[in-house]
Amino acid sequence: MSHTRRSGLMLYAIGDIHGELEKLDELLERIPLEPGDKLIFLGDYIDRGPDSSGVIERLIGLRERHECVFLLGNHESMFLDFLGWTDDAYFGGDAFLMNGGDRTLAGYGYFDREDTDRESFRLPKSHEDFLLSLRLSHVEGDYLFVHAGISQSQLRTGDLAYALRKSRPEDLLWNRTSGDLPHDLGVTMVYGHTPNEDFGVRWNTPFSIGVDTGAVYGGPLTAIRLPDEKVFQSLAA
Repeated sequence: MSHTRRSGLMLYAIGDIHGELEKLDELLERIPLEPGDKLIFLGDYIDRGPDSSGVIERLIGLRERHECVFLLGNHESMFLDFLGWTDDAYFGGDAFLMNGGDRTLAGYGYFDREDTDRESFRLPKSHEDFLLSLRLSHVEGDYLFVHAGISQSQLRTGDLAYALRKSRPEDLLWNRTSGDLPHDLGVTMVYGHTPNEDFGVRWNTPFSIGVDTGAVYGGPLTAIRLPDEKVFQSLAA
């Protein structure tokens, strides 16, 4: 499978951040961005880590200075469902708190209010707009970017557009198997969601590359540059 980019510009795919603002800042310092390069964030910006609201604020500011693509992760899906937004891609809100959502809500002052009714709670408008703008997938050149994967039943269709149409939001946000399998979709799938036990990149080239290296569990936050597949990381721990 041949990988080329027009004009020599680079894509940087960044794995699950999970509220690790210091690691995000450190990683961004290490990425040698040039004009025209693009940052592609693979979702799961929030939950479990110490500063989810700070991560969202940083990403909002980042897109004002650089070309960025932001994907929806399963944690943002749960959060939006918890907050009462309705969309086929928003579900699992009942499990939000038990998946680290309590730390996200605490960062927004949710538990400090006199009125504890969920319906009365509102995020800052810029954060709400950001979360509602997140997309399920992005295709660019020879790469498919998703949070988790695609439907395992679509891996051998030979038609990427058809495979994406037939993949449910559950597949794109929660799948933990398709990244380890071969496929004939004509692209390399770049995804997050499933970290290796050793916090390393999950290499299954030319079929897929997994970029969640467990930042919130003590691993580094990782970016992979494409097409040369050079890895950039924050410090671990």
